[in-house]
Formats: sequence, structure tokens, C-alpha cells
Amino acid sequence: MGKLENLALAITNDFQIKHEGDVHNGKVRSVYWLTPEDSKRLTEQRGYKVHPETQLAVMIISDRISAFDVNWKAEEGLHGIPQKGAALNQTSKYWFDEFDRVGLAGNHIVDVPHPLVWIVQKAQPIMVEAISRQYITGSMWRHYDEDDQREFGGVKLPNGLQKNQRLDELLITPSTKGIMRGISGIPEKDDVDITRRQILDNWEAFGFRSPEDVALYEQRLRQGCALADPKLNGVGQIFVDTKFEFGYIRTPQGNWEMIYIDEVLTPDSSRFWDRERYKQGDVVENSKEGFRDFLRFKSGFLSKLFTDKANYDALKIVAEFYRVPVDQFMEVSDTYRGIAKTITGKEVPNIENPRQEILDTLAGYELVA
Repeated sequence: MGKLENLALAITNDFQIKHEGDVHNGKVRSVYWLTPEDSKRLTEQRGYKVHPETQLAVMIISDRISAFDVNWKAEEGLHGIPQKGAALNQTSKYWFDEFDRVGLAGNHIVDVPHPLVWIVQKAQPIMVEAISRQYITGSMWRHYDEDDQREFGGVKLPNGLQKNQRLDELLITPSTKGIMRGISGIPEKDDVDITRRQILDNWEAFGFRSPEDVALYEQRLRQGCALADPKLNGVGQIFVDTKFEFGYIRTPQGNWEMIYIDEVLTPDSSRFWDRERYKQGDVVENSKEGFRDFLRFKSGFLSKLFTDKANYDALKIVAEFYRVPVDQFMEVSDTYRGIAKTITGKEVPNIENPRQEILDTLAGYELVA
């Protein structure tokens, strides 16, 4: 298989792809916005069902792993989780196809030329991370148990709940996507918990096209969860919680439509538990939460930073020199590949030379500089 450093694609913002403006390099993806000329050419050549003036982008997913807003690297030059990117793309595309099959809202993907590449249409993002929860666990449980917090997303929970208990109904606990400025009561920092009332009072600032669309995003969030829950149960998984993101695109007819963007129902954006083990009183994570648990409880000196919430900022400094054991990265790889196969019914492809494969693929789209 070669050197460990070749097993994962960690750097994705340096491809020689023809694009316009800066490359947007996110936690796990890089986005190359295409010129109007290339966008129009591909739309016509490949028959993409988008508005003729839609800007397209090449989105490359890496094998990087982010936790607590920090990207982590392993020992021996392994700077990503082998096959993680392909597992995420495969899982997310499966759910988008399921949404299309039953007539839910569309999404931003117009083409999948390679397991690590999407061609997407540009959307006007809604600046809300739409988080929904079916069980009380993770940070929500810690606030409930340790801080005696009972209100989440403007909804008050009863006393007496137990850790990892299923809630009586789906709970929506939105947070900000990016930094919102100039809104009373909302700190100017990323990922701030907000209420439905705050969204309604500031719907334009959050990117909604009408106040009625606040209810529409909630409806589509609930529809996505309602589809996922029984399907996951059918493959032996419990759907615990997830995050959706939404945006607006213009349809080929010129109308504005709210769609799903980013990724959906992946082990990066969701929690899944093994159903049979849960029945036995044991929680087995089939998502990134297992890696977070390693950092919090099993990483030696690093875990001490989690004993005080104020030390979270130190993680960004520590991550510059701390290296995760290789076997831990390989364990995460097993988890991601395993849950992708469980959900989609297909093996995750083994990509041996991702950089060259991506360039060869995009050369066929006349996008290599």
C-alpha cells in the first residue's frame, strides 16, 4: 500500500484546477469556483439541470479529520483517515438520492466524476446549522447533567432524563453558521446556540428569503430525519442526531428554491449507535463521536485539556505538535468504511493515487490548468 503518508489525501487546496477567485479551504473540503464560461460550458455539454447562469464549483473532499474545530494528524506522516473522504461522499450521495426518490427538496450536487469529487451548484447559504436530536447525549447531556441546563433551542426539557435516553419528540437546537454580526443577543463568534425566536426576529440576517421559510427549513429538517430514522433502524443502527444545512438556488425556470447543501447524514455530521448493543445498555458509536471520545478520555496528557472548558482554545496549539497514534486513525477508518457499507450496501472504493486520479478525471472536463 506504500508509505503511510500516501494512504490519505490531506491537502486539497493546491490542485491545478482552473477556477475563479480564491480556493475555499474548509475543515474537510476545498471548493474551486469555476469561471462563468466553464460553468456554462459544462452545464450545456453535460446537460446539468440548473439555471443557465448558475455558477458551478469543483468540490474535493479530503481525508482530514476535524474535531473540536481542530484538524488532527497521526504519527508516521499519516495526516488523514484512509478512505474517509470516499466514505463520506458515498454516504451523503446515497441519502441525497433517497431524498430525490421520495420527492424531498433537491441538493447542490450536479455530478460525481470521482469518489472524492463533486461538481456542485452555487447556493445562497442560510446561516443556520440545523441540528436535530432524538436522544440526549454528548454536550447536550453534559449541560443538562452538570450545569442543570433545561432549555435547549428555546425548548424546555423536563427533569429526570437519563443519559442516552430517547426524547419524546425530535428536538431542534439550531446554531449559527459562521459569525453573525450586529444581532442583539447573539455573540459575534461561530457556532453560537440560538433559538427559533431569534431566527424569526432576524430572518433576513440569517439569509432566509421570507419569514415563512423558517418553518420550511424546519419542515425539511424533520422530513430528512423522518426518512433516515426507519432506514437506519432497518440496518441495525440508531439515528441519534444530525446536522443539516440549507441554501437557495435558482431552478432552471428561474424560481428560488430551498435545497439541502453540504453533506447529510454522514458519520461526520451525525451520530449513529449500534442498535443491538444499545438494547443491552451499551453505546457503540459508529460516527466521529468515537474519535472525540478518544481525544477526551484516552489520549494521555491531551485528555487533561478537557477537564476545564476554558482549555479548549489550547487544543489548536497542542494539535500543532501532538500526533494521534496510527492505530487510532485506522480504527476510525474502519468505522467510517463500515458504516458507509452498512448504509449504502456498497464497499467504499480503495483509492491508491487520489491526486493523479482526480487530475485525470477533471482533465476530461477540461478543468486542469
